Amino acid sequence: MRYLPHTPEEISSMLETVGAKSLDSLFALIPRECRRTRGMDLPEPLNEWELNDLVRSLSREVAAPPEGKCFVGAGSYEHHIPQAVSFLLSRSEFVTSYTPYQPEVSQGTLQAVYEYQTLTARLLGMEVANASLYDGASALAEALLMALRITRMKKVAVSSLIHPHHRRVVQTYLGPTGYEVVELPGLENGRTDVSALEGMDSLAGVALQSPNFFGCIEDLDSVAAEVHRKNALFITSFTEPLAFGLFKSPGRAGADIACGEGQSLGVPQAFGGPGLGMFASSMKHVRNMPGRLVGQTLDLDGRRGFVLTLSTREQHIRREKATSNICTNNSLCAIAAAMYMASLGGGGFQDLARLNHDKAQYLKGALREKGFAIPFDSPTFNEFVAKAPPGFASTYKKLLQKKVVAGLPLSPYYPGMEDHYLFCVTETKTRKDLDDLLREVQP
Repeated sequence: MRYLPHTPEEISSMLETVGAKSLDSLFALIPRECRRTRGMDLPEPLNEWELNDLVRSLSREVAAPPEGKCFVGAGSYEHHIPQAVSFLLSRSEFVTSYTPYQPEVSQGTLQAVYEYQTLTARLLGMEVANASLYDGASALAEALLMALRITRMKKVAVSSLIHPHHRRVVQTYLGPTGYEVVELPGLENGRTDVSALEGMDSLAGVALQSPNFFGCIEDLDSVAAEVHRKNALFITSFTEPLAFGLFKSPGRAGADIACGEGQSLGVPQAFGGPGLGMFASSMKHVRNMPGRLVGQTLDLDGRRGFVLTLSTREQHIRREKATSNICTNNSLCAIAAAMYMASLGGGGFQDLARLNHDKAQYLKGALREKGFAIPFDSPTFNEFVAKAPPGFASTYKKLLQKKVVAGLPLSPYYPGMEDHYLFCVTETKTRKDLDDLLREVQP
């Protein structure tokens, strides 16, 4: 059988080995009310060609590029990926690389990850970066756990303007632990209300996202000063690292830990994953950093080589000494990000960031002229919030039928923000795309 390879004889042998008389008796420990007692209501099977036709027909209903135009970012961004990145990444040395436990046979992978760490540290303005984590959400949760370990305090403060999905992951991580998670509210200008920290004691860390979920640039310098006055660690997260080609890096703004989602650096959106968890900190906290760290050394002949310098996880050391139970890094995605950053170079990175900013500013100004309100006056990068005029909800649905996604409705994430939409513009959108959208939303 193609998808169920075990023969009846093999199944009988396995059941005999574990002492079960049948498959039903094997699952007898599961309460009957939790078991499915009827067959699956599935259509008749299709052959390979029929299945291909079905998938193609379904794909025509999706507003995916290039036919569809999606003006949504919210943590996943459409960017052009240089063909050199896609070509080099497809090499079997990278695609099929194994965990680099044995440096003598893993120098290529180790060097590639080392280059990623170097570029990440430079981009984020930090002293050291790890070999990556799963995604931006897990990176934020691990950063908070790191702050709790370092300070030995029991409370962390998290901005309510951090990506809602990332905050849910934080609750999943910290909820069962007994640590307290306090949310900081937002202000009318679209930034975090740091004054809410007044009166808070015994803080391990404070986490902000910049650009935040509303696209606004936070005043990280002043927040860092306030956090450090409380002897807490300042954690900055992000979902769009391209913004650091234009705005001050977290390290220069006083962050102790910088973490976030690196998908926009050469990793396709791929309908939601995989992502890339970028993570960096100051060197004095390196031994509390989760994940792996590739380091550079010299062999007996004085030649440069690369090794896993730190890998403080449960698989390698005693559980109580581990900094994380994350088992691996997203090596292929990290290498893609390194190739992407190297392909653009410093000047290209800045130029691309400026292009994203300017295109978003063009759309923001044009929407304002068409009756949309821009509720936040803080600087933004490539996404922003706009409050739509009456009647836009029906226009939004009509645009969806034309495979145009005109922003992300914010009310499901922030009750009370009905008629507010989060728009995103990257370099993939042409002036014609923007003008076409503006014509469609004409009141």
